[in-house]
This record gives sequence, structure tokens and C-alpha cells, in this order.
Amino acid sequence: MALSKLFNKSFLTRTLSGIVLIAVLLVTFILGNYVIFGLTALLSLIGLSEVYKTVGIEKNCLGIIGYISVIVYYGLLLWKGTEYMSIFIISLLLVVMIAFVFSFPKYKVEQVMMSFFGVIYVAVLMSFLYLIRETTNDGMITIWLVIISSWGCDTCAYLAGVTMGKHKMTPLLSPKKTIEGAIGGILGAAGIGAIYGAVVGGNMEQIENAPIYFAIICACAGLVSMVGDLAASAIKRCYDIKDYGKLIPGHGGVLDRFDSVIFTAPVIYYLIYFIF
Repeated sequence: MALSKLFNKSFLTRTLSGIVLIAVLLVTFILGNYVIFGLTALLSLIGLSEVYKTVGIEKNCLGIIGYISVIVYYGLLLWKGTEYMSIFIISLLLVVMIAFVFSFPKYKVEQVMMSFFGVIYVAVLMSFLYLIRETTNDGMITIWLVIISSWGCDTCAYLAGVTMGKHKMTPLLSPKKTIEGAIGGILGAAGIGAIYGAVVGGNMEQIENAPIYFAIICACAGLVSMVGDLAASAIKRCYDIKDYGKLIPGHGGVLDRFDSVIFTAPVIYYLIYFIF
């Protein structure tokens, strides 16, 4: 019975899509530089449009402000790194509020707040993929910790949940997620991280005992990835939608697949910064 749950049509579709995504990311992570910059920026714009659709601002003034802000943000990131990020965030808030005030009462407060929130939630957090790859030591190696701690944790949690899950973790928000699955996901991410560290640790100059450090990083980030997944689910529940989009077969939209990635990327970036 458990095996039939694992190898159903939905799981196979998700697996095939996942393989294609991994292949794309493999090429992107290896090439780095402008390639990962461009892909990250593109995913941010698509993900932002998915968030904006939930509140109906994807094609109006508030949406346009958000899209332009993402372009400006990535331009600043490429030009000056994170030097002007505080100014960017404050300026974005001011522009959004100006649009709200001078078009009042055209937009609801939740639409205005989502216009600002979406840029931070999607674009800024997503940009840490680029920052890990290009601005940290051994970025080509450590960037994969994001995938291990998000998608690896998700896969292990799914396998543990359908085979051993009994106790619901968040019954109202995500009824299929179990405590056993969560534990399996964290342990699985840690285990994969340790194996990965054992394989690549000899190629790193900045750290010894890579398996131990990678296991710790992936366990911590795996826990955070579940928060990212549940946060995205909470937004969908509030607006009564199943998926953010249909771009990725078996997964949905960009945010349906990268909801945990955008949470784990900044966590891993700062863990790398403090540990290495």
C-alpha cells in the first residue's frame, strides 16, 4: 500500500519535472556569473507575477511598480552588490505608498501591501541564489546546499510521511504533512548534506570537516524550508487557490516549486558567512 502511494502518476510527473529542473540548475550553477544572474532575475519576475495574481494587481499600476522595482534591484545587485539595499527598500515603500495615496480609493490595503511584500518575498530572497554562487567562497560547491536542504528535505519528508506518517503537523493548513515526515525531511537533508560534504569537502579551501558542517547547515535550512513551504501554502489558502501557476508540470508555478528555496537561500548564505 505504501509503495502504491509512492509511485503514483502524480509522483512520477513531479519526479520527471524535478529531473529537468535539476538539469537546468546544474548547467546554471556551473556556468554561474551572468547565467545564474539572468535565471534568478527571470524566476523572480515570474514568481512576482504569480503573487500579484492572487490579489489582482499583476497588470495594474501596483504590479508595474513591482516589476520595475525587481529590474532596478537586480541592476543594483549587479552594479554595487548589497550596498544600496536599504535605500532601495525604503524607496520602494515610498513609491508604493505614493501610488496608493494618489489613486485612493482605487486599491485595497492588502493589494498595496502585497505590492511591496511581493518584491521582498520573491525577488530579494531569490537573489540569494546568485549571491551564494558569486560572492561566497567555494560558491559553486555551497550553492547546492540550497537544493539539498529544500528539495532534498521535501522529497525525504514526502517519503517518510507516506510510509510512516501518523501525526498531523498542521492539520488546518496542510493536512497531508505529518510530524514524522518533517523529522524524516530534516534527517534526510542532513544525511544528504553529510554525504555531499564527504564527496566535495576535499576540494574546499575554507573549511575542514565539511560533512559535519554541511549536515548542520542542511538540517537548519531544511527546517526553515518547511516554514517557506507552509508560508506559501498559507497565502494560497487565504485566497483559495490550489497552485500559483502551471508553468512546471506536477509542481505548479515558480513559487510552488521555489517556495522553500527562497527561504533557505538567505539562511544558507548567512550560515556560510558565519561558519566559513
